[in-house]
Amino acid sequence: MRRLDIAKSADAVGLFCRLRMNTKSDIPIRPSEMGVLVYACKQYGPVTPLMISRFFRIAKPSVTSMVNSLVKNGYLKKESSETDRRSYSLKVTEKGSELVESTFSEYVKSMELLKSGMGDEKFNELIELIQIANVILGDAR
Repeated sequence: MRRLDIAKSADAVGLFCRLRMNTKSDIPIRPSEMGVLVYACKQYGPVTPLMISRFFRIAKPSVTSMVNSLVKNGYLKKESSETDRRSYSLKVTEKGSELVESTFSEYVKSMELLKSGMGDEKFNELIELIQIANVILGDAR
């Protein structure tokens, strides 16, 4: 691929990310915090900061910051480990569950718009390619 093609590709991906991130939403927390809250809601067992760090591929200090904010605002609560008092798991509060339930459609609106506009086949192909890209970029870190 020529250098110009790579630059145009980078511009296209950058615009896509900006359009997605600049989507107006009435969610009272940051999108990254909403991602953590949705993740915690969808898990069947205890959720730990390490699980969040691995899933989102972000540093533990970033997870700690988001968790502390979500706890402070009453969306998550920390439950100390009985075997290791330094460790804790996270539990979604009723307020957190209500937020996810009431705003989930807003949270995924851009994905629904893409699926509707592209059709199932192209949308599924896009998601598969994004998943492959995530693995490649994650491995490069």
